Amino acid sequence: MSEVKVPFYGHVRQYHNLKADIDAAITGVLESGKYTMGPAMTKFEGELTQYTGIKHAIGLNSGTDALWLAFLAMGVGPGDEVITTSNTFFATAEAVWLVGATPVFVDCEADTRNIDVTKIEEKITPKTKMIVPVHLYGQPANMTAIWDIAKKHNLLVVEDCAQAFGAKGDTFKLGEKSDALCTSFITAKNLGTFGDGGAVFTNRDDLVEPILRGRNHGSIKRSCHTVGWNSRLDDIHAAILSVKLKHIDEFNDARIKWAKLYDKELAGSKIKLPVAKAGYRHVYHLYVIETEGRDDLQKYLEENGIIALTNYPIAIHEQEGFPFSNNQGLSYKVPGITGAGDAKPYLPETEKNSANCLTLPIYPELTEDEVKYVASKVLEWENGPGAKYFK
Repeated sequence: MSEVKVPFYGHVRQYHNLKADIDAAITGVLESGKYTMGPAMTKFEGELTQYTGIKHAIGLNSGTDALWLAFLAMGVGPGDEVITTSNTFFATAEAVWLVGATPVFVDCEADTRNIDVTKIEEKITPKTKMIVPVHLYGQPANMTAIWDIAKKHNLLVVEDCAQAFGAKGDTFKLGEKSDALCTSFITAKNLGTFGDGGAVFTNRDDLVEPILRGRNHGSIKRSCHTVGWNSRLDDIHAAILSVKLKHIDEFNDARIKWAKLYDKELAGSKIKLPVAKAGYRHVYHLYVIETEGRDDLQKYLEENGIIALTNYPIAIHEQEGFPFSNNQGLSYKVPGITGAGDAKPYLPETEKNSANCLTLPIYPELTEDEVKYVASKVLEWENGPGAKYFK
């Protein structure tokens, strides 16, 4: 591999840009002596509710725990089916399996790669309890249609917003057409700490206490326990996130700026480019292109000092061990898990997406020259060694 000219991640650059404020925030927590369930976490939760307009925000240790604690709070468990998509990070379905329920996969749209809302109702059965749309790559799914379907069939809705913090729909805000919204604050996210973190957002008062208990060993008061887990958001991470939250809109504006520049530089290419729906605020957690010969293009970019990665090259239903029935593929026993059925789902668009996807570097700290350089090398490959894939 040649010298890296354009790295895939920008979090070190972001740290340097915000170093004084982040260092001061960390020092403040360390000097306070309150590192867990302390004032920095409480302050950040309040800032989240103010930013999103959602009534409750509960800080957690990861987006994964956010999902499964939300599922548990809503009573999802063995015998239930949860409709979601397969072309996303494994944790979405993993959280369903962990509560003992069964994920039922719906194919994605050919353009946005979000869940195809026209195919949801055909997957609804008497066992269906919930729909979990993923706002893939930074663009909201069609929550208006999903919420209408859910109300029609008396289903719960939890939004997986791990990739779309700060995004908006055309006529809706995220979190207003669902029972809860879950997000991740892992390092590479649009709003990310230097480690792990997550949150559940909800306007439902009845979900708050079960999630608060769930994140802290079943306790909301010292020494009084039911059953729970250690799923808390540490105060150091909360303090870092408070600093970054002040900049989230400008971070997302920069991502949009670079995405538009990629679009301009790659205009006319035969490679499939991302599609942003009219009226939506797509915040480009990922800038994903699709092409045959994806692996060859990735190697070509690497040879030219560009790190491009794949999100997500193996769809969940194609993972080793699927359908994970009888605890297959899990490293420990989880009571109640019965798997996802015996037949492989028919998901042609999902499989096309996973076979051809390649993510180009996109983060606020990129430069115009870097974006243009990446785009030039993509076109150079398309018109040179990759030309054989476009005949």
